[in-house]
Amino acid sequence: MRRKAAETREHVLRVAHELFYWNGIRAIGVDRVAAEAGVGPTTLYRVFESKDDLVAAYVKRADEHYRQWLTEATRADGRHPRDRILAAFDALAVQVRPENCRGCPFLMALAEFPDQNVPAHRAAVATKAWVRARFGELVDDLAEVVRVDQPVALADQLALVMEGVYASVQALGDQGPAKQARALVELLLPAVDRAVVGAKG
Repeated sequence: MRRKAAETREHVLRVAHELFYWNGIRAIGVDRVAAEAGVGPTTLYRVFESKDDLVAAYVKRADEHYRQWLTEATRADGRHPRDRILAAFDALAVQVRPENCRGCPFLMALAEFPDQNVPAHRAAVATKAWVRARFGELVDDLAEVVRVDQPVALADQLALVMEGVYASVQALGDQGPAKQARALVELLLPAVDRAVVGAKG
């Protein structure tokens, strides 16, 4: 059954994601991706001009899924902003379980491609910048209902905790220091008097 070009591209990217993420990008050649995807190298090169093009597409696809994941976990759905921030770390605890995770794909891409001019590097940096901005938005929402003395610093701290979880689980697993992430975030966030909030509502 012949696939359309867009379907072939998505199929190859799904296969590339599994191979690149679990084995390392540089460890996997284009021929391996083509073989695992069940397409000829010529077909793959019609969709992706080079391995660099494929890798950049892999990182961008991971970025799209990651943004959707974090946006959904922290969506404005009537929850208190503090709860929405904590929900990000609840979702993170599930995401970094061993069967789901061997680390952050963007940190790994940055490690494998340190050259700032490489598209995969730039895409990974853009993801990290977006995460920091997302925490900034969540802290701004929090500051509308409770006092936040240093919102910029708090957003930085939240981003730092998340980065620490990803770095830690690669060596020490999700039951190591990463297990303390949510409790640490609770300490960082200003306390909320639920009774007062309820009375105001």
